[in-house]
Amino acid sequence: MPAAPARTTLASRYLDRIGQAGIPASQLIGPLAQSELLNALYQGRYLSRPVFIGHGERARLHADLENLRGALISLPDRLFGGDLAAFASATGMAGYQREAIVREVQAGGRPAAAVASRLARVDMYADETGFHVLEFNMGSAIGGMDNPDICRALLQHPVLAAFAAEHGLGFTDTTSGLIDTIFAETGLERGSFPVVALANWPSRRPHMVRYMRSLAERWRGLGLDTHPCHVGELSVRNGRVWLGTRAVDIIYRMFPTAQLLQPDASALMAPLLGAAERGEVVLFTPLASEMFGSKSALAMVSDDRNAHLFTAAERASIASVLPWTRLIQPGIMRYALDNQEGLVLKPAMLHGGRGVLLGWQPDTTPQVWRDHVVAAASDADHVIQRRIHPIPELFPDENGEQVPWIVLWGAFTVAAKGTGCDHGGLYARAVPADGQASLITRDGGAFVGGCLAVERG
Repeated sequence: MPAAPARTTLASRYLDRIGQAGIPASQLIGPLAQSELLNALYQGRYLSRPVFIGHGERARLHADLENLRGALISLPDRLFGGDLAAFASATGMAGYQREAIVREVQAGGRPAAAVASRLARVDMYADETGFHVLEFNMGSAIGGMDNPDICRALLQHPVLAAFAAEHGLGFTDTTSGLIDTIFAETGLERGSFPVVALANWPSRRPHMVRYMRSLAERWRGLGLDTHPCHVGELSVRNGRVWLGTRAVDIIYRMFPTAQLLQPDASALMAPLLGAAERGEVVLFTPLASEMFGSKSALAMVSDDRNAHLFTAAERASIASVLPWTRLIQPGIMRYALDNQEGLVLKPAMLHGGRGVLLGWQPDTTPQVWRDHVVAAASDADHVIQRRIHPIPELFPDENGEQVPWIVLWGAFTVAAKGTGCDHGGLYARAVPADGQASLITRDGGAFVGGCLAVERG
C-alpha cells in the first residue's frame, strides 16, 4: 500500500484543484464571515484554505511533543531536586507572580506532573527538515482552541469537501478535547453542570468581552454553566467563591501569569488562591503550569550539559523538534554578539511576541542588538534561539492568484485517559511572505486557519 500523502503533497494537489477552478478567497472561506464567535476575536482575518498534514507526520509530531513535554515537566526533579520554588525562579518568575505560584505549589504539596496541565499549544515553524518548536505554551490562557469552527466552515465549500473525502481528511475537535480536559483535571463529574467563571484580568476584558460572551454560550451547550467576568468581580464568602449570586465551582483562567506582575495582583488573587487552597473552588489551570512553558525551560532542555538527564527517546525528540536555545548568560555573550543574523532574542516569560528581537531585521542594528543582549544578560530572564527559515506556503487571494505566506503552526495537546496527552488538533496563523510583518501574532494582524489531516495511514 502506498504511503499516505504528506502536507506538501496535499497542499500542492489542493492548490492545483482550486487554481483550475479560479475560486476567489472570499468564496473559499464560506460562512466564516458570519461567525459571531470567531469574528469577535479574529475580525474577519481568515486564511483561504486549511493547512494539511499527513497521518504519519502527525503521529511523529505528537510523539516528539509528548517526549519534549515529558522532559520539561521533569526539570524540577532532574535539575532542582524536586524544588518547584527554585524552578519557578529559574524560569523567570518574579515578584507576586513567583510568590503566588510558590504558594499554590506548597499549599497543594503536589509533584511537578500534577501541576503541569495537559492542555498546551506548541507553536512551530516548518522547514525542509520538519517542525521546529518556538514556544511551548501550557495552560488555559492559550488561544486558538476554536479552530474546529474554522475547519467546519471551510469544509462547506464543495471543492474542499470533495478533496477531503477523496484523501480521507478530517480534523481533531480541539474544543471537545478542552472540555474533556476541564473535567479530567478539575475532578468534577460530567453531567454535574458546574458553574464556571470565565475569568479574564480587568484590563484585558474590555476587548475580549464579545468573544467571552459567545464562548460562554457555546460552553453552556457542552455541559459547563459558564459566565464571563474578570477576577475583580469574584468574591469569597461563606465558604465559596461567588460571581454575583452564583456560587462558582471552577475559575477558568483566561489571563497569563504575567498579569500577576501588575500592582493590584495580590489584592485580586490572594483571596481566590486562599479559596482554592481550602477546596472551595478549583482554579483551571494551575498558575504553576506556566512555569513549564517558560522559554528558560526550553533552554534547560536544549542545553547539551543536561542531555544525560533525559531518556534516549527524549533526546531524540529534543534533537528533532527543538532548535538550539540558550539562556543569556555571560559565558554566551560573545556567541550571541557574533551571530546576530542567525538568532532571535526572547523574554523568558512573555507571550504574543512581546519583547522579541529578531537579529536579522534591518532595524536591528549591531548596536541595538548589543544593547539588548547586554541588558538581557544582566537581567538573566531572556533566551536566544537559533533562527528557523520556514518554507512559505501558497494561499489563493481574491483574484485567484496563489500568494506565499509564512505559517506559524500551533499543535494542541489535551488530557488523555490515564496520565498522558492526546493530540488536540492543529491551528495556523500566517502573514504574507513579503517581509512587512516580522512576527506572527493574532493581535499583530495575523490571519488564522485550521488544519486537515489524513485520518488513516
